[in-house]
Amino acid sequence: ELLRFLLQAIESALKDTVYNRKKVMDWSNTLVASVLTGLQNLNKPFKYAVTCLIMQKTGAGMTTAAACFWDPTMDGYCTVLWENSTIYCIVTVYGAAI
Repeated sequence: ELLRFLLQAIESALKDTVYNRKKVMDWSNTLVASVLTGLQNLNKPFKYAVTCLIMQKTGAGMTTAAACFWDPTMDGYCTVLWENSTIYCIVTVYGAAI
């Protein structure tokens, strides 16, 4: 459910978009706000943190990692990699039960 929601949010924000460094901050902020609003609308007992990385697709390498210390039976995270011909986008959502 979360994976599908994240992919739809990214597609909605970046579909058919060509990388433009002057617009990346706006895209990122819009995407994070959209994801947070969607998560709030689920009305689940979680606190959320969302990160978004958008980079130009030039053939350069990149490595990213995420780690958290929490209750693995209640909390979790989901990371999605999306790409088109000019953009890589990585969105990570962390959920901590309250």
